[in-house]
Amino acid sequence: MQRKPMDHLLLAAVLTLLGFGIVMVFSASSIEAGVINHNPYYYLERQLVWAGLGLAAMAFFSRFDYHRLASLAQPVAIATVVLLIVVLVPHIGREVNGARRWLGFGSLLFQPSELAKFSLVLLFAYWLARMPRIERFMQGIGVPLLIYVPIALLIVKEPDLGTALALGGTVFVMLFVAGVNLWQFFGVLAMVLPVVGVAIIVAPYRLQRFLAFLHPQSDPQGAGYHIIQSLYALGSGGLLGTGLGQGAMKYFYLPEQHTDFIFAIVGEELGLIGAVALLALFFVLTWRGLRVAMLAPDRFGALLAVGLTAMVAVQALMNIAVVTASMPITGIPLPFISYGGSSLVFALGAMGILLNISRQAVRA
Repeated sequence: MQRKPMDHLLLAAVLTLLGFGIVMVFSASSIEAGVINHNPYYYLERQLVWAGLGLAAMAFFSRFDYHRLASLAQPVAIATVVLLIVVLVPHIGREVNGARRWLGFGSLLFQPSELAKFSLVLLFAYWLARMPRIERFMQGIGVPLLIYVPIALLIVKEPDLGTALALGGTVFVMLFVAGVNLWQFFGVLAMVLPVVGVAIIVAPYRLQRFLAFLHPQSDPQGAGYHIIQSLYALGSGGLLGTGLGQGAMKYFYLPEQHTDFIFAIVGEELGLIGAVALLALFFVLTWRGLRVAMLAPDRFGALLAVGLTAMVAVQALMNIAVVTASMPITGIPLPFISYGGSSLVFALGAMGILLNISRQAVRA
């Protein structure tokens, strides 16, 4: 057997996405930062700090034997549940824009839901790897469902339905690859969809977002404002864009322009070519991640690689679908591109694990 080197194409895609994101965060946020924080570099400076921490995490995990993570799967999952409960406690969890999702002080904030993505991928990889053949319902669907549902409900309580759905998509990909009976899965999905529908109906803001997705022009200054402005930004970019830093929508026309809707700024300033180039980078990352899974030396490594790749790919797909009005607004960042510390650090750390698996890949 011959040990393979680190997947350099995967590494190049990750670093290119990171650099692309830093540039776009500055371009999208400089106007707001200058007006509100009196420093156009306010968000850029903080994103650079988080990027440095993320790169350190990626470097560490790229050399940390991923097999040793198996013993941490259950403790990390328990710690995740504890943090998801703690963040909901008033005066402990930080509330921003009506959502209680953060722990920390000042501008140093941490989202337990970001840890939940990683911990569930790790736990399910550990659980499913122990069963070469999945024949019984509890093995394939039952136990993962009993683990996922309480964690998803805690995340929805924050409220953060988008992250809960992205997490569900990641879990589905892992179960599919592990060989779960699809009829069992679709049976469970048929029971879960009405629950998602109830979650939308009982929360007025979610119902407004869903109705705005169907008919954004019915409330152009209210619930439909985000979608309309996002489409204006994408449409005004044309083929080549208005030019980096030359977009108009960041002048307080498009809310969340440097976080959840940064892809709209990419489309406006870099045009269709820039947007497609960004999509191509995510495609390369997904392709190489799945290739790492195929060449992994064991079932645990393969499932872990699939889960980490799906964690990024599903979230990117959901964010772009929201920005292009292909699905209702869920409030989920674009990996490596959107401003945000927890998301960036965990995404880069996950890529470090993926690179470590690629280092241990074998070729007969």
